[in-house]
Amino acid sequence: MTADSAAPSGPGPDGPRHVAIIMDGNGRWAKAKGLPRALGHREGVQALKRTIQAAPDFGIRCLTVFGFSTENWSRPAEEVSDLMGLVRTYVASDLARLEKAGVRLRILGRREGLPADIAAIIDKAEAQTAHNDKFMLQVAFNYGGRADLIDAARRHAERILAGETTEPLNEENFAAGLATAGSPPLDLIIRTSGEQRLSNFLLWEAAYAELVFQDILWPDYGPKALGEAVAAFAQRERRYGGREPAPARVSA
Repeated sequence: MTADSAAPSGPGPDGPRHVAIIMDGNGRWAKAKGLPRALGHREGVQALKRTIQAAPDFGIRCLTVFGFSTENWSRPAEEVSDLMGLVRTYVASDLARLEKAGVRLRILGRREGLPADIAAIIDKAEAQTAHNDKFMLQVAFNYGGRADLIDAARRHAERILAGETTEPLNEENFAAGLATAGSPPLDLIIRTSGEQRLSNFLLWEAAYAELVFQDILWPDYGPKALGEAVAAFAQRERRYGGREPAPARVSA
C-alpha cells in the first residue's frame, strides 16, 4: 500500500471549509530524480488531481491552489511554455469530469498578458462550470497578492469616479473587489516542500487563516498529506484577535 492509497477519516463539522495550497517542490522533486523540471510539473498536476478528489472527504468545500504567479513570468521561456501547455492539457482532459462532479472552477488573477488561447480556455472553463455548487476549485493563475490588493483599490476608485457609489473604502467593500470575492473565508493555508513563507499568495485572505507547512514535495502529495494538514488545523486555537481561545473551526 502506498502512502496515499487511503485517506484517514475526515474531520468533524469544525474542520476547514476553505483550504488554500501553495504547491511547491516540483523542480526539486525532478532534480532529486535526475529528471527535467517539466516532468516535475507534470507530476504536480497528478498530485493536484488526487488532492481535488480527496478534499470533499475532509469536509473541504473550497480549494484554492497557487498555479502561476505574476513573478513566474521571469522563469526561462521554455519552462513558462511548458506550464502553459499543462493548463491546456489539464482543462482539455478534466473539464468535463469536473463539471459532472459538480465542481465550479474559478481562475483568480489578471487576464491581461495571457496568451489568447489560454484566456479563452479560462473563460470557457468558468462559464461551463458556473452553475455547479457542490465544490469550488479556485486556481490562482497570473496571480499576485499585492497586485490583487492594488486591483481591488483601483476598482473601488473607478466606481466612485463613475458615480456608482459614494461609500468610503472599508474592509467589506474592499474585499468585494478582490479576486476571491464570493468564496468562503479562508481557514487554512498549506505550503509544501518545507519552505515557510506565503510568497505573495492571498495576503488579505490570510489575515486569520491557520498556516501549516509540510516537508513534502508537491508531486508526492495526496490524501494522506492533506489529512495530516487538516488534523493539524483541528489542534489549533483560533482567537481572531480576542483573548479567549476557541477551537479551530470554520468561519461563520
